[in-house]
Amino acid sequence: MTRKHFGTDGVRGTVGHAPMTPDFVLRLGYAAGKVLAGQAQHPAVLIGKDTRISGYMIEAALEAGFSAAGVDVLLCGPLPTPGVAYLARALRLSAGVVISASHNPYADNGIKFFSGDGFKLPDAVEANIERTLESPIGCNESAKLGKARRVDDAAGRYVEFCKSCFPVALDLRGLRLVVDCAHGAAYSVAPKVFHELGADVVPIGVSPDGFNINDMFGASTPQQLQTAVRLHKADLGIALDGDGDRLLMADATGTLYDGDQLLYAIVRHRASKGKVAGVAGTLMTNYALEQAFAKLGVPFARAKVGDRYVLELLREKGWLLGGENSGHLLCLDRHTTGDGIVSALQVLTALRESGKSLAGLTADLVMFPQVLINVPVPRGFNWETDRSIAQARSEAEKSLTGRGRVLLRPSGTEPLLRVMVEGESREVVDVAANSIAAAVRRAVAG
Repeated sequence: MTRKHFGTDGVRGTVGHAPMTPDFVLRLGYAAGKVLAGQAQHPAVLIGKDTRISGYMIEAALEAGFSAAGVDVLLCGPLPTPGVAYLARALRLSAGVVISASHNPYADNGIKFFSGDGFKLPDAVEANIERTLESPIGCNESAKLGKARRVDDAAGRYVEFCKSCFPVALDLRGLRLVVDCAHGAAYSVAPKVFHELGADVVPIGVSPDGFNINDMFGASTPQQLQTAVRLHKADLGIALDGDGDRLLMADATGTLYDGDQLLYAIVRHRASKGKVAGVAGTLMTNYALEQAFAKLGVPFARAKVGDRYVLELLREKGWLLGGENSGHLLCLDRHTTGDGIVSALQVLTALRESGKSLAGLTADLVMFPQVLINVPVPRGFNWETDRSIAQARSEAEKSLTGRGRVLLRPSGTEPLLRVMVEGESREVVDVAANSIAAAVRRAVAG
């Protein structure tokens, strides 16, 4: 599928610039509504959002577009992305729509869709919406307009769902947890989940003002989490991102654990209890994780970067567990999409049942040094045909002597080329990554 508006995670951009403008969002709501109206007799969608100031404007435009197309709209206000996916399925709706730009700063926003089964919208449906966007916007006659109403118990329903993903025989009593919600969509629900399971919760990043989402708090900037864990003498720290689908954790010393390490903790514990059919990662997954799974006898496969591609690979192979080092973790026996709260509960389950610490559960995983440099590039920049970049990459690969990896890939959400180098020697990896990044910058400047 050639995508004009949809990226790997819906439509995203800086508010006030195409495509995140009121007129486009109105047309998108109408186009999506017309596609959904052709699939159901009484279509209805749930719209949730994070805490960005622009969410009000985008929500209103989407609601108008869906209504004009004859689709009923249920509004739930701020709720994590996985909460919208859950409720779309639980309420038997046609789709769930999330207004969020995830870990991006407040000036950005986005729109992503889930189908009625709680999974990401299939490519074929997204393609149909894109085609419909090319037609002029219309409006149903009054008798066939969609209605709108609030879902007052959305947050409570989602809290109970999250708690159901933790074993009934276990609790979190005796644990002090710092929970960092990035001033984002999980600010009101995440602390409740862990508190109601018995933990002593220290919430941070729970004062959204429309402008501070992901600002110095959350999984993208975990320094506040590390400080708070040590200050409050907590057992663990849990950091979510702006829309609540990413997870990063810290232990009592403030040591951070990324998505690869947390996925290993979950898989290692489950493998100790029985067979794990297989695990899906991405091109960015640390090679040490692949080696560690091999020692456990657990098959491993890589997908393109992006949780939708990890999900596609899992469903293709019939596996349940996968994720990205960024903290998007998938446990398909618990939820249909990545969920930071649910993933944290799977890690906590492993800790409680094994009696081990995070350090203990991941002791067998010795991570390869990995350097990631994000180089700003113009949109559409064709780095693959640039000879100087190719030469720098070739020299970097030679320096790794076959015991490392080089990966260049464009971001799916930002005008960046991501340069990743991984190997046994930190010094060699640093030099190689910076050499390639410098070549990219020269190519852009020239």
